[in-house]
Amino acid sequence: MTATNRRTVLVLFGGRSSEHTISCATAAGVLGAIDREKFDVIPVGITREGAWVLESDDPAKFQLNPERMPEVLDNGTRVLLPDSVGSRELRVVREGQVVPLAEVDVVLPLIHGPYGEDGTLQGMLAMTSLPFVGSGVLASAAGMDKHYTKLLLAAAGLRVAGGITVFAEQWRDARDSVAQQIAELGWPVFVKPARAGSSVGVSKVADASGLDEAMRVAFAEDDHVLVEESITGREIEIAVLGGRRGEPARASVAGEIVMQGAEFYDFAAKYLDDSAVRLDCPAKLSDDELATAQKLAVRAFDALGCEGLARVDFFLDEQGFLVNEVNTLPGFTPISMFPKCWGASGLPYDELITELIEVAISRAAG
Repeated sequence: MTATNRRTVLVLFGGRSSEHTISCATAAGVLGAIDREKFDVIPVGITREGAWVLESDDPAKFQLNPERMPEVLDNGTRVLLPDSVGSRELRVVREGQVVPLAEVDVVLPLIHGPYGEDGTLQGMLAMTSLPFVGSGVLASAAGMDKHYTKLLLAAAGLRVAGGITVFAEQWRDARDSVAQQIAELGWPVFVKPARAGSSVGVSKVADASGLDEAMRVAFAEDDHVLVEESITGREIEIAVLGGRRGEPARASVAGEIVMQGAEFYDFAAKYLDDSAVRLDCPAKLSDDELATAQKLAVRAFDALGCEGLARVDFFLDEQGFLVNEVNTLPGFTPISMFPKCWGASGLPYDELITELIEVAISRAAG
């Protein structure tokens, strides 16, 4: 493919959420692997304060480092989206001058958490008619909010964990009655912010004495939290790729999270301590178990109306598979479970990136 017919991809990362650094690490992986013979890349970072800045095309700058977590800093530039649906021209403000940057073919959003994964960014891109990788507004919003994810999955006949949703004012005004409802779930319970990812704000609570602190941590991330019963079972994950228009979604082989030192798969175990867990891919499942998990993963993907990509997380216990979560913008570093599962399914990381971009372009073309 020559320079004249390469697609131009806006790679968007950073953002305002607590998952800012993980988004940067995801961008490092993508910037280092995207096929430069097929795509011209414009790296745009969003600072923690929401400024859109033109970033350097340097994967090493954003690699995950526990000693110095990557971050998008304000370098004084400002990236401007097209000013009408009739244009795909990206512009940059630099030293007071507005300069044309490029005509964008597709946006690759790599922003985890609120203001990136929750439908807000997707709505902004849809307003400008810029094609983008991944789910649209509704599926992104529903997938980001664990409360509504569970409602949609249950309505589709998929098994989910028992639990209750607690709003901040409920906890403030009726703490004792809410605490009693939580106790009836049986200890331990998991307390999760409804709209946070990467296990930010999640606590495992062994008994009533730990509930206040767990709720405080969760409410620091969101105004409503999910309190769920603890499920004892294997943690199985399936990566799903949406098809081109008119084509069905595809499911990967399964991966498994195996605890080696962590009590549960929290933020530190995911990103800071590589000895805490082991990611096995492919997971050791029977042919029937794998086929069932793949079928359920696609059902969950379709139940939320997902597009592009998602990772569906299960518990496998004596009753079978229980859907724990649908992540519409899963971790996408080279060692994350989503790329690992597709790698084990015969689709390497660089080709996976290409497939996601080409699917998005084809769907936008109608």
